[in-house]
Amino acid sequence: MAKVELKQPIVQEISENIKDAQSVVVVNYLGLTVAEDTELRKQLREAGVVYKVYKNTLVNFAIKGTEFESLADCLEGPNAFAISTTDATAPARILAKFAKTAPALEIKAGVVEGTFYDENGMKAIAAVPSREELLSKFLGSIQSPITNFARVLNQIAEKGGAGEATAEAPAEEAAPVEEAAETPAE
Repeated sequence: MAKVELKQPIVQEISENIKDAQSVVVVNYLGLTVAEDTELRKQLREAGVVYKVYKNTLVNFAIKGTEFESLADCLEGPNAFAISTTDATAPARILAKFAKTAPALEIKAGVVEGTFYDENGMKAIAAVPSREELLSKFLGSIQSPITNFARVLNQIAEKGGAGEATAEAPAEEAAPVEEAAETPAE
């Protein structure tokens, strides 16, 4: 019984971490250097992602009866867990980007907003831009027509003489017509 009592706080910690999580990603970190692991933890922390190594059996207890229970099949070997409560795609995005420079890091699977994704599914999730990137692209697309319209108005205002040039053009055209009319009369 003593072992179970010692492990209960850890199971409780895992449960607290995943309680409001938008996503949980399981990775195999075996083979990362200390420097790589430190850098990865820093990047995840800056994005507000909890990154921990837990015993698989304790995670299994914590995820029972939750939307993350589908991860139970992935809990073999050394695993680390990236958990985000604010940005559902952040863990996958950061881990996938980091794995490009540290091939030892392997994304096994994850649950994003209640849906289980295998390794390939997580790669697709990693390709989804962050909420901030999407918002900035959206705002840019909204602002683009407004900016173009303002630019056209500005160009018209800068030409200023465009109205005068247009008014002068018909007068010049009219003169040759009058001359032509006078020539046949002579």
